Amino acid sequence: MSNIHEFKTFETAWCPGCGDFSILESLKGALTELDLNPHEVLIVGGIGQAAKTPQYLNVNGFAGLHGRALPPAAAAKIVNHNLTVIINTGDGDSYGEGGNHFIHNIRRNVDMTHFVHNNQIYGLTKGQSSPTSDVGHVTDFTPDGVINQALNPILTAIALGAGFVARAFSGDKEHLKEMMKEAINYNGYALVDILQPCVSFNKVNTFAWYKKRVYKLTGDESYNPNDKIGAMTKALEWGDKIPLGIIYREDKKSYTNHFDFLKESTLLEIPYDAKLIQSLIEEFI
Repeated sequence: MSNIHEFKTFETAWCPGCGDFSILESLKGALTELDLNPHEVLIVGGIGQAAKTPQYLNVNGFAGLHGRALPPAAAAKIVNHNLTVIINTGDGDSYGEGGNHFIHNIRRNVDMTHFVHNNQIYGLTKGQSSPTSDVGHVTDFTPDGVINQALNPILTAIALGAGFVARAFSGDKEHLKEMMKEAINYNGYALVDILQPCVSFNKVNTFAWYKKRVYKLTGDESYNPNDKIGAMTKALEWGDKIPLGIIYREDKKSYTNHFDFLKESTLLEIPYDAKLIQSLIEEFI
């Protein structure tokens, strides 16, 4: 088994008490227990506090533009499907600026794992409301309260055809780690929406607020995560009760499994004509 110390973290710029710290620790634990080594993992981010994760962890990393983490992550996985590709972004980065990529990467079903640090606020840019902010949420930028209906990422992902959709809470590191492992092991696009309090700018959706409301689906024998209609109904629960766990799971053929030549080798291993590539490049110079 790999050693958790191999995934050493570097100095962070997160606020003391930020939920991102426990997400980072759970991620290190998940990678260790899955016996992955740093060189086998690629972590991709966009812009935002959550998207800084690639900078803080000793693995391959890529920092993209705001809302643009999914395209390079998908490209990396298609080129080298031996990599374990993980995306760490926030609710604004994923569901706002990156909403279009969120939709179409579900359709492509590239085998990669998407962890969304959902604090229902823009934590990097001083507390604007985000796509997941509840109606009525007051911020310095929405002094009369949010009027737009909040996006339901769980329901959206299931409706769009995602094969693995789960929710976790940064206040329960052990359960979060298990959800991460399940998502990473899933063969296809996997979404884990992680409730992550922002201690600086969101004074409503706090650790105490979540702890009062969240409950785990684990152990509930009456719940079937393979039932799509039941999962969509469960995804509508928000407010007094918020479910944690695997909301929906369905085995689906991942993107690269549609191509026989990718099943046997990665694109990196397929021979190519360097002179031809150079000539094509020169045409655009």
